[in-house]
Amino acid sequence: MKKALVVIDMQNDFIDGSLGTPEAQAIVLSVTERVNAAVKNGEKLIFTQDTHHKDYLETAEGKKLPVEHCIKPSHGWGLASALIPFAKDAVVLEKPTFGATGLPQLVADCDEITVVGLCTDICVISNAMLLKAFLPEAKICVDADCCAGVTPESHSRALEAMKMCHIDVL
Repeated sequence: MKKALVVIDMQNDFIDGSLGTPEAQAIVLSVTERVNAAVKNGEKLIFTQDTHHKDYLETAEGKKLPVEHCIKPSHGWGLASALIPFAKDAVVLEKPTFGATGLPQLVADCDEITVVGLCTDICVISNAMLLKAFLPEAKICVDADCCAGVTPESHSRALEAMKMCHIDVL
């Protein structure tokens, strides 16, 4: 059985930057431990990076969320420092919006895909649903202890929505 770990947007701006939360800060260690385990177990490792540019506030997303974040190549765009050593042996996929449209092709050969990261209620749910839609026979899992939402309440609602769509919440 071939497995993959997809780490969604564990970037400085979502952890302790312009859109950071205490809940996001609290999962960095558990995500790092999960990534380390994936490497030791030979799982395919993919990091996504929310990637915006100086014109962000003029984009459709920027008009609905007028907080500059993940502007390439700013510090906020970068991965959490604890995860940087793992990125050299991973696929790093930049994405301009919530869902990484190229993600399903990268894990199409996997039987089980686990998703972790930020934010549960925006990009984690978007990518988990994208994977489930494109790979309906693969086991798609979300590790709830390695995710954080915009709020604890929206985190819980997103986990419930994913369960309804046959995504396993660990």
